[in-house]
Amino acid sequence: MAMGSIKAGSDDEDGLDAAPMADINVTPMVDVMLVLLIIFMVAAPLMTTGVPVQLPKTSAQKVAQAKKPLEITVDKDGNPSIAKEVFTMDSIVPRLREMAAENKDQVMLVRGDRDVPYGKVMEVMGLVGQAGFSKVSLIAQSPGGAAPAPAAKTAP
Repeated sequence: MAMGSIKAGSDDEDGLDAAPMADINVTPMVDVMLVLLIIFMVAAPLMTTGVPVQLPKTSAQKVAQAKKPLEITVDKDGNPSIAKEVFTMDSIVPRLREMAAENKDQVMLVRGDRDVPYGKVMEVMGLVGQAGFSKVSLIAQSPGGAAPAPAAKTAP
């Protein structure tokens, strides 16, 4: 049903213009699309369950969750420490090798004080890599002062 515009001083007795309206009314189409969107949003989680089966029981242990990453901190004097235990550059290597023997896939996070020269932090990262760790990341603080997050990763 097309409607024209109403003219105040028209010669037609019903007051309507004789020209048909050329615009398409998209409101009903938008309404239908929104209803379909809601239907699919509700139905999608129901379709991902798959075929219902009865799983067998087993005595196997659960898969171990990923361990919390270890942090190595380089203080403002340039001394590395692990879990508040301070080392020298020479004495940290045997400790890192012990830790790598336990788990080479352990993620190591290196934190450095902002006053420490960049070379000193990179030296500690090199020692971590020499000890056998392949997943080493730097920790930096965001400019807004939020919690520190890993900033960069090195490949083996």
